Amino acid sequence: MDCSDRTHATSRIVLRSAIACLLATLCTSCSASGGASGDAAATASSGGTGGGAGSGSGAGAGAPSTDVLTYHNDLARTGQYLAETTLTPSNVNAAQFGKVAFLAADGKVDAQPLYVSNVSMNGATHNVVYVATEHASLYAYDADSNAKLWQRSLLGSGETPSDNRNCSQITPEIGITSTPVIDRSRGAHGVIYAVAMSKSANGAYHQRLHALDLSTGAEMLRGPVEIAATFPGTGANSANGITLFDPKQYAERQALALVGGNLYLAWTSHCDEGAYGGWIMAYSADTLAQTSVLNVTPNGGEGSVWMSGAGMASDGTSLYFLDANGTFDTTLDGNGFPSRGDYGNTFLKLAISPKLSVSDYFAPFNTVTESNQDIDLGSGGVLVLPDLVDANGTTRHLAVGAGKDKKIYVVDRNAMGKFNSTRNAIWQEIDGQLGGGVFSMPAYYRNVVYYGAVGDALKAFPITAARLAATPASKSPGVFPYPGATPSISANGAQNAIVWAAENGNVGALHAFDASNLSHELYNSNQSGTRDHFGAGNKFITPMIAHGHVYVGATNGVAVFGQR
Repeated sequence: MDCSDRTHATSRIVLRSAIACLLATLCTSCSASGGASGDAAATASSGGTGGGAGSGSGAGAGAPSTDVLTYHNDLARTGQYLAETTLTPSNVNAAQFGKVAFLAADGKVDAQPLYVSNVSMNGATHNVVYVATEHASLYAYDADSNAKLWQRSLLGSGETPSDNRNCSQITPEIGITSTPVIDRSRGAHGVIYAVAMSKSANGAYHQRLHALDLSTGAEMLRGPVEIAATFPGTGANSANGITLFDPKQYAERQALALVGGNLYLAWTSHCDEGAYGGWIMAYSADTLAQTSVLNVTPNGGEGSVWMSGAGMASDGTSLYFLDANGTFDTTLDGNGFPSRGDYGNTFLKLAISPKLSVSDYFAPFNTVTESNQDIDLGSGGVLVLPDLVDANGTTRHLAVGAGKDKKIYVVDRNAMGKFNSTRNAIWQEIDGQLGGGVFSMPAYYRNVVYYGAVGDALKAFPITAARLAATPASKSPGVFPYPGATPSISANGAQNAIVWAAENGNVGALHAFDASNLSHELYNSNQSGTRDHFGAGNKFITPMIAHGHVYVGATNGVAVFGQR
């Protein structure tokens, strides 16, 4: 797994689209200088049901939605909120903008908050912010009044949240760590899906999948369901040729994905300790029945899915993620795949139909050395880029990811490169431009990819002819301490774009930058003394923008920023 906290402690270790392409309509066919308009990179837009699927090039065109139903706004994980009509570069400043509320909660908020407009509750309609905590609670808050509408514990009778399993990564307790996902089309009012970890009085650990009514918070679909799995193999925690998922050995850190009617879960270990493997599971969004299971290190060990909280990305037909340090079989079969099915420290593509399976991958030429040194890819997240046209006029389907080795890898989703012991046979590799490892998720807006590495400035890499610039076009004036920053973007279609990033530390901070030039910082929450402080920073936090506000997870709730 990423083992980010331990690694940190031990090491101290634009081109724009053609003007004719209207961003607000999420056009999928326009391009300029080889770049598609790209603002429809998501397969299911932020306003989709969460289960919608498209081609990855912007299927499901329509006006940007005000809803935020999944991690980083869409299945491509772009981080774009394109329906923001209130916040602009001219009014986001210390005089007009700041902390306006705090949504108090009963534990750490590691999951990204979500937002749903016009939810019917008790005969009234509310715009609602949903918040999950490590105390295993889900909250619904009114986004206009900030009043608590309901609170539900996802603990069983007599249970507590899990202890931290002697690991400082998620501490002091483990409840709901991953960002839930919402489907407005199911049930009478829509459903929010979440995974909670708990511990019973007799010391047994549980992982459960829940489906709650958006309006009432009541359990639905005969949930919750106990999560259990087996997979053929002789690797970690196996017997008689079968590997067994042990709930106490794992945390569901990466955000839930909802694609084509199935929920996708993936699991990380606790500080690389104990016997564990690389588990990915699928559950029906209709029934909560398990529909598929995959272990990507079935005959080895480790290789878990952490990604600093980023969700697996999708183009509607496949899943993409960065697997962490673990067993990789350098002996390949006749099709170039690991002979024993072990994919530790790889950039993976999973087929999702008829069942989960590895359909392609990329492994660095030094993947085994990287795993042994704990400088694997698994600390970062994958971003699926929109269709891009290269210098020869060929449409490319690309994805980008980076991890602890400080390199940006761009892969062709149709031919990812597999493994070569002497070179990385991929679409593009950018070296020497990130000042630290990546323990975060990039963002995308109008042919620019934004990265925030550890101890580094936030950097903007424009795309031309389906290639990222070899050097950033702009960067923030300051740097972000561990774990760096996952940026999010607000814009009103093609106008008023702002890049938002949360800073970890004893005093957390929210920063806002001009998306066209990151050297222009519009605002940060330390500019007005303590007025806009929200307590200590919380790791791996992704700002969520909706309805004229920015929501930042904290150690005891969510800070709300907006016009003062």
